[in-house]
Amino acid sequence: CERAALIVTLRQSPASCAASVIDAERLRRQGAMTLRRGRDGFVVEAAKPRGIDRPWSPAVADAGETDASVLTPRVVPARAVDATPAEADLQAEE
Repeated sequence: CERAALIVTLRQSPASCAASVIDAERLRRQGAMTLRRGRDGFVVEAAKPRGIDRPWSPAVADAGETDASVLTPRVVPARAVDATPAEADLQAEE
């Protein structure tokens, strides 16, 4: 998760993950999606635009999300780094 730009998962992503995430809920709402890299991040578009009704895939009620969106990385606070020297390093200087 540290080096990833985008994660597609059926599981809950950790809160410390800075990558953009397409989770199970979004997959359930939008179904198949196309994904491409844009200038501002990944652009995700529903493969089946809203309102299209097919016998094998009925149209769903408006979920408030557009057919296309840009995924931007999440803002995750930096973890504190422990800068305390090791005991062995302290004893070596004496």
